[in-house]
Amino acid sequence: MIKLYPLVRIMLIACFTLAVASIAQAQATRTWVSGVGDDVNPCSRTAPCKTFAGAISKTAAGGEIDALDPGGFGAVTITKNITLDGTHGAGFGSILASGVNGVNVNDSATATPNTIVVTLRNLSINGAGTTLGLNGINFTAGKRLNVEGCQIFNFSNAGINVNQTGGATGTFVTIKDTSIFNTNRGINLLQSASFVSAVATNTTIANMAADGVRLQTNGNITMEGSSVVHCANGINLVGTGTGAGTSANIIDTVVSHNNGTGLINNAGTSRLGGATFISNGTAISMTVNQAVKTFGTNNIEGTISGGSMQLTPTQ
Repeated sequence: MIKLYPLVRIMLIACFTLAVASIAQAQATRTWVSGVGDDVNPCSRTAPCKTFAGAISKTAAGGEIDALDPGGFGAVTITKNITLDGTHGAGFGSILASGVNGVNVNDSATATPNTIVVTLRNLSINGAGTTLGLNGINFTAGKRLNVEGCQIFNFSNAGINVNQTGGATGTFVTIKDTSIFNTNRGINLLQSASFVSAVATNTTIANMAADGVRLQTNGNITMEGSSVVHCANGINLVGTGTGAGTSANIIDTVVSHNNGTGLINNAGTSRLGGATFISNGTAISMTVNQAVKTFGTNNIEGTISGGSMQLTPTQ
């Protein structure tokens, strides 16, 4: 029996090595999903998974999940650095989210909360169903969210909802080449402990039951080359702040055909440059005189209530 000990030791080492290799192999940097995939697969290009949720556990932190072909790849919760790309190859990657959030971004239960960076690219996120989805993207804990080339629609709360209650300093959201429509609110920003900044470029927000953009506590947004149309109200600043406060920079952006008010500035500061306000119930309203600042390059049709805008000369 004593002579078997070295052999047993070698076998144990070999088994351990194989187990480690298996785990490493399971955490691939790039994985794949397909409409005809299966989540028991390793999520490789030749053996793709069926859903984003199935692929995410097999994808290393900082990695990427790509869609091989058109399909509905399911709602997903993200707790680590990752990119989801619906691609434009054979079709558009879709998430159907009836009654739930389409994408949850939440690293609060990890060893390093409020640190992850998540990119969502070329996705159709649809809340349609007997019960509408809640939020297209629900960002409750993390450092940065990038949304590129996406369509987000049919949700009962918000297309993109940032609702963070602590931890992160300077949460940052970028939204580019994206359409948000047929939700209650388009973009909702709130960060109770610090501040959240969003930049929306070439983004369309349309047909909101409430606000196109709602800026609550410490919510800040810069909109450039974008449009907010056919909403109850266009852009609504309602929150103050303990960090950077609340603000909206509206640059080369169209705010039009909103039933109520194009820009409501009840808190914080708005700055306009090259902005167009037309065919709104009221163009601009403010509760503090000169809370809205203009660079004098805007096109504004309709009533400005609550005060006058402050002209800021360009340098």
